[in-house]
Amino acid sequence: MVLALAVKSLRKRKLSAGLTLLSIALAVMLLLGVERMRQESRTSFASAVSGTDLIVGARGSPVQLLLSSVFHIGNASNNIRWDTYRALAQRPEVAWTIPISLGDSHRGFRVLGTTPALFEHFRFGSARKLELVQGKALDGAHDAVLGADVAEALHYGLGQAIVVAHGAGEVSFSLHQDQPFRVVGILSRTGTPVDRTVYVTLEGIDAIHAEAASARDDDPLTAALHDHHEQADAHGGGEADGSAHAPSAITAFLVGLKSRPAALGVQRAVNEYTGEPLTAILPGVTLQEVWEITGAAERTLFAVSALVVVVGLAGMLVALLTSLSERRREMAILRSVGARPAHVFALILGEAAFLTVLGIALGAIALTLALLIGQSWMESRLGLFIAVSWPSAYELMLMALVAGAGVLTGLIPAWRIYRYSLADGMTIRL
Repeated sequence: MVLALAVKSLRKRKLSAGLTLLSIALAVMLLLGVERMRQESRTSFASAVSGTDLIVGARGSPVQLLLSSVFHIGNASNNIRWDTYRALAQRPEVAWTIPISLGDSHRGFRVLGTTPALFEHFRFGSARKLELVQGKALDGAHDAVLGADVAEALHYGLGQAIVVAHGAGEVSFSLHQDQPFRVVGILSRTGTPVDRTVYVTLEGIDAIHAEAASARDDDPLTAALHDHHEQADAHGGGEADGSAHAPSAITAFLVGLKSRPAALGVQRAVNEYTGEPLTAILPGVTLQEVWEITGAAERTLFAVSALVVVVGLAGMLVALLTSLSERRREMAILRSVGARPAHVFALILGEAAFLTVLGIALGAIALTLALLIGQSWMESRLGLFIAVSWPSAYELMLMALVAGAGVLTGLIPAWRIYRYSLADGMTIRL
């Protein structure tokens, strides 16, 4: 009965009640959205690579090496020589390796040069293997395999010719048009950076760079790279895991060991390698460093969203307190027809609880609709996949805390109206 009376009372003040409801709903939507993004980003990061014991790259920051080689964010500090890779790959502790080469793109998507070993050994999530929904894995020198997001965003199918551009931007003025790649396979969706990557062969990447270098012999840097390529071939750097031609250099390589306990020993040996300065990282350990770096930003963003909720509840408090002087006669009439002070107290408290609970519900619904509408945009533009699902236990706890805070906020105006006497409410003040 009290709740029904509270709803009728709020309907008489539609404007103020509606604005209060809107502020609470938007605040809850922001709070839950930040939490959902935090959970999904952590899940996405943690599931991006599985079963890889070490990642080896040029000497530099471990975090930078992890972000560039696994998440394709930023660029590596330097390349490593192919003969160095072959020497380390042949160590007795090593079970398998996956060489990768970065630095090119196609219409805003990163291009990664690799070998068929990627499709055999790379794992993500709970040790899941890459699967093809169409076509086959890399075979020829100018074959390309697309991630699910690339194929969907660009509407590519098997047999599509693609031109690789130098650099990682969406717009490039250095296109390798003379040696296009041909799509031979499309990967199933993984929810990881794999979906937003174009995979080509190391041989094809090296061929287009060698051609670009020979076409610009007047550029000292590209000429030096071309000379290095020639020297690597002359020294017999080995074959690219079955390729007829070995590349001159790669960006990094993933390592799987025969025994996990050997990881620290191999890591130390790589870091002390005398052939060239290298860095070997343990993916799990480095990922924890990433969380420590982003933890402060996460906490700050969560604090801001929590403050927005506080502002929304403060707006409800102001609206209720402001209306008390206008409603003293209304409350006095209720008292005169038999309502007890506790009934008046419960009425104001019920209004606060109703606004808070309804605002929480509308905020959760608004977040779900926003995710349904903007999910594909966030995935293609921001590289962040946020699943539409039922609230988690932590999100339910947050909503319960907001509801409790709303009820506590309503205690202030409820207590004030409780103290108003019948005579005070019926007295006309001039």
